[in-house]
Amino acid sequence: MVVHLHPSLTPIPIKNRRVWRDLARILSTIFNPFLTALALFVILSHVRAGSTDDFWRLLFLSTFFTSIGPMLFIFWLYATDRISDLDMSIRQEREKVFFVFVMFYLAGTATLWLTHAPKLLVASMAGFTLATAVVQYITRYWKISTHAVGITAPLVALSLLYGRQPLPFLVLIPMVCWARVYLRAHTVAQVVAGALLATFSVGVFFWLFHIVAL
Repeated sequence: MVVHLHPSLTPIPIKNRRVWRDLARILSTIFNPFLTALALFVILSHVRAGSTDDFWRLLFLSTFFTSIGPMLFIFWLYATDRISDLDMSIRQEREKVFFVFVMFYLAGTATLWLTHAPKLLVASMAGFTLATAVVQYITRYWKISTHAVGITAPLVALSLLYGRQPLPFLVLIPMVCWARVYLRAHTVAQVVAGALLATFSVGVFFWLFHIVAL
């Protein structure tokens, strides 16, 4: 005897659900805020460096404070059981950690300024500082998405610098935001707020430092 299921009762293949979940996890990993900041400062250091030695100097000074130092700090917290996971999924874990991030970014901004780094790098670092400070405050009450901040800020900066050339890459913003919502790490409002905060921070400091298109 053949049993025919009603269309509404047809089970959704588990494999399909895993594909979407795996895609969301891949996007979240590749476009981690530390890695997107690293990519941005590689580009900016190349743009403004006067020589190979200058490139490596600018790259180290910028990425140590935005990527290398914060990542090592997170790994240490995780290795010593001070946070539950590398994404700091529990909101209460984030506030003190983000305060340390603010100190990293603030020190990076001061270092770039004191070493007479190009104002493009100083403005970008200052933008990260402002965004992280706002995130640290908001996190007391709400879990705003740092992934949304991390992917939006570099793409907005590159769009302001290069005009229409980076525009196709803006599709990465909704893709990363979708991934965070799909994984139930954030709500739609939290990823939208993160993207808006990043846009505002970059815009403010590019305006204050009179950064113009290349």
